[in-house]
Amino acid sequence: MTHQRQRPRRRGQGELEGLVLSALRETDTPATAGWVQERLGGDLAYTTVITILTRLLAKGAVARERAGRSFAWTPVSDQAGLAAYKMRKLLDGESDREAVLASFVTSLDPDDERLLRDLLSQATTEGED
Repeated sequence: MTHQRQRPRRRGQGELEGLVLSALRETDTPATAGWVQERLGGDLAYTTVITILTRLLAKGAVARERAGRSFAWTPVSDQAGLAAYKMRKLLDGESDREAVLASFVTSLDPDDERLLRDLLSQATTEGED
């Protein structure tokens, strides 16, 4: 009888980004990558945490400031902002924006479509002020 060692479930990049952002929002002060690593239970390598923070920085979801020889990180965006960034990035990569948006809207369930219409209406009204 052979015993196979089970590997931990591999998390996706988006899931890790969400976990890191959540950890950063738990404190009122800028946090180091080491603090984030500890907060997440230490099962992620320090270099992985740095990579995720650097990707979040490129997406405008976090800011950093020099703290000695390393950096301290602060969340700038929440999970919804990060998802919106990803949606815009995908849309920017398409040549036929109208077709992509039309396909997206027609694929929404009625409640989400109604919500989107309400949000667009609000944005239009606020833009007139």
